[in-house]
Amino acid sequence: MVMAEIKNKNQAYLDMDDKYVNPVLSRSARIVAERASGSYIYDMNGDAYLDMGTGIAVNSVGHCHPKVVAAAKAQLDQLMHTSVTTHHQRYIELAKKLVEIAPSKKLDSVFLTNSGAEAVEGAIKMARYVTGRPVVINFRGSFHGRTIFTTALTTSKLYYREKYEPLPGSIFTVPFPYQFRSHFKDDADKCVEETFKEIEVLFHQFVHPDQVACFIVEPIQGEGGYVVPPNGFLPRLRKLADKHGIMLIIDEVQSGFARTGKMFAIEHEGVEPDIMLMAKALAGGLPLAGFISKSEHSHKWPAGRHGSTFGGNPVSCAAALATIQVIEEEKLCERAHELGERMMKRLRDFAKGKDYIGEIRGRGLMIGIEFNDKNGEPSKEHADKVAERCLENKMIVLTCGVAGQVIRLIPPLTMSDAECDKALEILEKCMKF
Repeated sequence: MVMAEIKNKNQAYLDMDDKYVNPVLSRSARIVAERASGSYIYDMNGDAYLDMGTGIAVNSVGHCHPKVVAAAKAQLDQLMHTSVTTHHQRYIELAKKLVEIAPSKKLDSVFLTNSGAEAVEGAIKMARYVTGRPVVINFRGSFHGRTIFTTALTTSKLYYREKYEPLPGSIFTVPFPYQFRSHFKDDADKCVEETFKEIEVLFHQFVHPDQVACFIVEPIQGEGGYVVPPNGFLPRLRKLADKHGIMLIIDEVQSGFARTGKMFAIEHEGVEPDIMLMAKALAGGLPLAGFISKSEHSHKWPAGRHGSTFGGNPVSCAAALATIQVIEEEKLCERAHELGERMMKRLRDFAKGKDYIGEIRGRGLMIGIEFNDKNGEPSKEHADKVAERCLENKMIVLTCGVAGQVIRLIPPLTMSDAECDKALEILEKCMKF
C-alpha cells in the first residue's frame, strides 16, 4: 500500500477521514480526489495524476466520459428508483443489450446487482438451486468478493480471510495454472495437467463430482496477480464440467467490457459459460453488476427466490447503456489490444537483463509486472517501491498478487498515445533498481 502524504488542501479532508471513516477502509494513495476527467484524477491542490488504476478497472471509458455523464443526468430527471415494485425501461434495455454482446447466444437471461460480490452470491445460489448440489470448486489465488460467502471463495491473500472463521463450507479449492510460479515454468501443458490431476484427486478422495454444483473461475486472475492461464485450460475445464453435469461460472468482474481486447476475456478461449459475472466497468463508474445465464437454467429458478432492492438502478443502467455504446463506437476492444501489445513489448524490452522483473504478462490493457527478490521469490518490496515512486511522479498504479509482488496496469481504454508513452516513461524511471 502506498501511503505517501500529500499535504496542503488535501490535509484537512485527510484529517477528517482519519477521524470519521472506519480505518478498515484502506486507500492506496493519501490524496483527496476533487474531480477527474479522461485519464487523470485531480486532487484538491489541483495536481493531476495519470490514473493507471481506473478505480480498480472501473473507469474503463475514462473518468466522466461525456456520453456516460449525459445519460446519467438525463435519467436522474426522469426516474431514480423503483426497486422490484415495477419494471423499468433501462433495466430491460440493458438486459437486452447484454444478451446481444454476450460471448454465447445461449447466455440470454440477465439479473442485475450492485456489486461483483452480490453477483457471485446470486450466481452460486442459482447454481445450487438448479443443480440440487451443494459443492462449489474455486481456484487458488482467486478473488470473488468481500461478503462472508465470497470471502470463503477468495484465496488470493490470507489477510482477506483470517479471523472471519467459521467461513461457509462445501467449498473446495484447487490450484490455478500459474505457470510462472509453478514447478513447470517452461511447460504449459504440464502446468495445466497438474491442475487437473488435483481435481481428480479431489473427486476421488474428498467429494464426488455428482455433489458439485459449479466451478467458479476468473479467465485471468485479478487480485491473485493478473495471472493468464495457459491456452487450453479453460476449454478443458468446460469439458470436465460437461462430463459431470457441473455448471461453469466465469467471473469477468475485472476482465470484462473490452479490458483484454475482447468484450469479455473468455472470448479468447472460445469457451461458453453457464453463468458469467459482470461488474466494475459495466456502468462506467456507477455501481452496477450482474450475471447472465442460460434461460434453460434460470427458468428453473422460481420467481422471488432471489432479489435486490437497489440492483439494476435506473441511473446506473442508463450509464451502462452509454458505456457499452462508447466501447462499440470508439472501438475500444481494438484499442485495448493495440495499446496492450505496444505496452507489453516495450516493458518486455525494458525488463531484459533485469532479474528483479520476473515476468510481464497480460491481455489487452490488463497487464501485470511481477517482481522477484535476489532469490527469485516474489518481491512485495519491489512492487511497493515502484508504486510509491510512481505516485511521487504523479501517476497512480496498484499492486496485486498473492504476495503483493505485482504491479497491475489497468488504464482507461480511451488513453491517448501520448498518455501511454508518458506512463511507460514514468514506469521505466520508477522500475530502475
